[in-house]
Amino acid sequence: MDVHKAVQSRRSIRAYDSREVEEDKLERILDSGRLSPSAGNRQERRFVVVRDPKTRELLSEAAKGQKFVAEAPVVIAACSVESEYVMACGQFAYSIDTAIAVDHMTLQAVEEGLGTCWIGAFDEKKVKKILNIPDGVRVVSLLTLGYPSAIARPTPRKNLDEIVMWDNWSS
Repeated sequence: MDVHKAVQSRRSIRAYDSREVEEDKLERILDSGRLSPSAGNRQERRFVVVRDPKTRELLSEAAKGQKFVAEAPVVIAACSVESEYVMACGQFAYSIDTAIAVDHMTLQAVEEGLGTCWIGAFDEKKVKKILNIPDGVRVVSLLTLGYPSAIARPTPRKNLDEIVMWDNWSS
């Protein structure tokens, strides 16, 4: 599959069947996150892969009760071991670098025939306690992963002429 096709095909999946995710597919997805760029090549991302049903249930509760989090056969907590580094542009690198890694994983999942949902609605303190994540580590997102039991319709997107400006900001 070409990259543009993967981008067009990606959906936020909130319904999973019970099939387990094969090890080779999971490894390629995680490797896609590993290969993603990071500011200064700091590679501060870490991924906690959760397959245990009881732990996924606890994560579902920490994710504001979103039931599908527990139903997905895999949940990945995308973390950063370094949260103070600021890029020259003034932005903290950790959230951007981790987001890039998660996005790489979502696109690889499409290639593997799997679905994902990027979860940002969660209680970080609860997630850290559930997964025994140290105090200095930030949990940037949770990513559900599995075989979709239903494919969501595409959500509307703005046209390019609504979001792209050429050579300067123009309204």
